[in-house]
Amino acid sequence: MSLHQKKYHNTVLYLCQQLGGEVRGKKKLAKLLYFADFDFYERYQKSITGDIYKKLPMGPFPSSLDEMTTMMVGKKEITIQQVVEREGYSPTEVYHCLVQPEDAGLEDDEKKMLDRIVSKYGNLNGKQLEELSHAEAPYIGTALKEEIPYELAFYRGTDFAGI
Repeated sequence: MSLHQKKYHNTVLYLCQQLGGEVRGKKKLAKLLYFADFDFYERYQKSITGDIYKKLPMGPFPSSLDEMTTMMVGKKEITIQQVVEREGYSPTEVYHCLVQPEDAGLEDDEKKMLDRIVSKYGNLNGKQLEELSHAEAPYIGTALKEEIPYELAFYRGTDFAGI
């Protein structure tokens, strides 16, 4: 599977836009991308972003996330702000979109899936999304720090009613 940079950028921008202009937390963004890619793969046998996910202690993590968001900051598509929310805790990375996703950047079925992801998971925080991802077959069936095979998405039994 190869990385789809343009779709990756548009996916991040679309999620950000649909969540009121920002995604609060790297963990939340990582899990929203995971659910988008693995739900889409389960339904259509292909990924939206083409990223590879690794099993890390805090859940599935897209290998190219840091590279993609750094590139997007350089292109002035997003900003990443460090926000101290609680004393003694690491700052939260808040991703703000500066531009709209390209109209032709995502297919209709991809937008529908992203809308479903925002509707289902958008109000959850990173910790809640971490717990949900830990309960899924792709995470359970993969060794720590190993690549999570997309084929494990077929063992999830996701309800796609309404899509």
